[in-house]
Amino acid sequence: MRHLGVSGVDPAFYRDIERIAGLFFPQVKVMDQRGAEPEAFVHFAVDDQGPIEVKATLSDSGRDQTWHAFHRRERGERVTGKEHRRQVKQVVHHALLQLLQEATGVRQPWGILTGVRPTKLLHKMLLEGLSEEEASAVLERDYRLMPYKIELMKDIVHRQTAVLPDLYELDQEVSLYIGIPFCPTKCAYCTFPAYAIQGRNGSVKEFLSGLHQEIEAVGDWLHRRQLPVTTIYFGGGTPTSITAEQMEALFMKMKNSIPSYGGVREWTVEAGRPDTLDEEKLDLLKRWKVDRISINPQSFEESTLKLIGRHHTVKETLEKYELARRMGLHHINMDLIIGLPGEGVDTFRQSLQMMEELKPESLTVHTLSFKRGSHMSRNKEKYRVAGRNEIGEMVQTAREWTRKQGYAPYYLYRQKNILGNQENVGYAFPGEESLYNIIIMEERQTIIGLGCGAVSKIIPPGTGRIRRLPNPKEPQAYIDNYRRHIEDKVAALDEAYGF
Repeated sequence: MRHLGVSGVDPAFYRDIERIAGLFFPQVKVMDQRGAEPEAFVHFAVDDQGPIEVKATLSDSGRDQTWHAFHRRERGERVTGKEHRRQVKQVVHHALLQLLQEATGVRQPWGILTGVRPTKLLHKMLLEGLSEEEASAVLERDYRLMPYKIELMKDIVHRQTAVLPDLYELDQEVSLYIGIPFCPTKCAYCTFPAYAIQGRNGSVKEFLSGLHQEIEAVGDWLHRRQLPVTTIYFGGGTPTSITAEQMEALFMKMKNSIPSYGGVREWTVEAGRPDTLDEEKLDLLKRWKVDRISINPQSFEESTLKLIGRHHTVKETLEKYELARRMGLHHINMDLIIGLPGEGVDTFRQSLQMMEELKPESLTVHTLSFKRGSHMSRNKEKYRVAGRNEIGEMVQTAREWTRKQGYAPYYLYRQKNILGNQENVGYAFPGEESLYNIIIMEERQTIIGLGCGAVSKIIPPGTGRIRRLPNPKEPQAYIDNYRRHIEDKVAALDEAYGF
């Protein structure tokens, strides 16, 4: 299905209706039923004068079939305005989900939820005073989540509040994200700011010069405002794509600029591409007491690595991992991706067997997402991936395997166009969780983004409101405009913190 006609509801609901329909029919577009001829129609009859009642009918002209759904919810006392509208929209979503599940035979594990951060919803309910049992009932009744997804969310919230007992008070501090936009090559599934380091997308030297000035300016602001830094995270791209000399100069600038550098709780450097690591860089990370690094295989299948554009071998991943261990790096994270082209349950189980031998302190299990703009999304016919049921089996296999190995889930996020409408989950041995990953997902604290593609999420203390302030994604654009972005960032921070 490419087009779905809709009638009977406010057109302002169309965007959310399209998101839910997109769980069943990728790239479907919703249009007013009075417009062009779509392949199928949904008509909603809404009665919200007493209890909210929605009748929905789906007609498929191609198959000459019709389905019906009905959902009813008691209207809360004195519910008016925005809250009443929110409840009406939720009942519409219920009816639509029921219709599409009946028409396709597909059950959505996350119900009507289409957002990135489902655990944030559970945190909100608990902060509002609901018990776990009450929150679970709301997630199942009002959002139609499958019980096993609710249990996953509860497990994660337990770990997060155990690891960060002050999670709800962290808005009195900030964290820093430093984006290094270079990689040896760009992976086929990637839409992150990642440019070939030998390419023509701006000078590495000029980019780093601008980044040094940005770190200095933000450090000066932190010093004047006396705000401590909780975590520092170097991402990208692949930060270890730059030379050891350039990395050390960057680390020195950070140490000299950030007033609370010595009290930072966690410092992560992504070294995700094994082909960017050598003894000199690993020694540098060790000497600077980096707490956590990533060495990401994504797959242990040679043909897959070649297909997705990762120009390293399985042997190289294993060698760099062992080198990092020998050099005394304690916390290593590794990533696997479920649903890479040509891979199924058996291939994924083989990857898990390899992980069983390596025993990284943490393991992030991603489910492949066809991100808009990626090479893979533009050439889907070249990249054949597993079906919905097989993806679900692999996700469940990862859950069972990690539990058996002693890993606990501690953060979760979802993406648009993720295979099987599943999720990405970070697992870790107890005590080895990434604090930054919890903070970025639950959005309880300002994260100041520096460098290419970095997005500052500014959260004024005590408000929960989020203001996004992106840096340019492309290196040359960053080089040309970083001074203006520094000024805008400092002004926005001053406004948020009452200065």
